[in-house]
Amino acid sequence: MVKITFVESNGTEHPCEGESGMTLMEVAIKNDIKAISADCGGACACATCHVYVRPDWQDKTGQANDLEEDMLDFAVHVKDNSRLSCQIKVTDDLDGIVVDMPENQY
Repeated sequence: MVKITFVESNGTEHPCEGESGMTLMEVAIKNDIKAISADCGGACACATCHVYVRPDWQDKTGQANDLEEDMLDFAVHVKDNSRLSCQIKVTDDLDGIVVDMPENQY
């Protein structure tokens, strides 16, 4: 299992575990992380699973593709390290990753 920590904008941490092959969004939903609503179910058709990947993890999560970049246009408070958690696959290399969540997804 891969350890993943989701951090709310108020600093509350939610340590979780996910299996390789899942997405960060699926891990969040499975662990009832309320700040990730994932309205489209992971189809990269909304921006309600928006997270901020901390700089020390960006190389391991990779870059957003064009479709994800387009969907991020609908997210609020987008930053250089913004990603959609539905587009980040859990791998063993992500063990220990910490992602921050925006104050809201709308």
